Amino acid sequence: MTAGGAIPGPDGLLRCPWGLSAPDYVTYHDEEWGRPVHGDDALFERLCLEAFQSGLSWITILRRREGFRRAFADFKIASVAEFGEGDRERLLADEGIIRNRAKIDATMANAKTLARWAPGELDALIWSHAPDPATRPAPPTTAAVPAVTDESTALSKALKKRGLRFIGPTTAYALMQACGLVDDHVADCVARGAR
Repeated sequence: MTAGGAIPGPDGLLRCPWGLSAPDYVTYHDEEWGRPVHGDDALFERLCLEAFQSGLSWITILRRREGFRRAFADFKIASVAEFGEGDRERLLADEGIIRNRAKIDATMANAKTLARWAPGELDALIWSHAPDPATRPAPPTTAAVPAVTDESTALSKALKKRGLRFIGPTTAYALMQACGLVDDHVADCVARGAR
């Protein structure tokens, strides 16, 4: 086994090392990360959570995910687009989420922007930046996984050009990984190719 390569879990199955670093990660790693996500509201949720994760560990967000869903109306774009100053103050006081004013404001502003888009437009824009899987060999170790790619940079620029905030190239790449636009499970991982 190469450092950063797949390691056996308690069940004997090989997984990406991060997928075994905390109990909360196993299900997320096995059943969600790297699997295709479609639908504007579902992608809006992932976009928001990745933005909230910026500067923090993903486990912090994962453990508060239900709190985020409650606070942000299950990430229904139409509902969040109606949020006003009272909602902002409610969110800033909500201990079930990350109470960062800039990230809360970006989430509310992004929902208002996305509410003006045609149904399916966010899905189509994000997925138009998925690279050809044939050009992406399985990473042998986690060290071989990039933090930013040309595609994530282009996605970030496209989203910003359309008025979205708090979505830099690194956040865009994390979104691409989480939503299955790329499969960054290491080569021997049980979840590799389970798309």
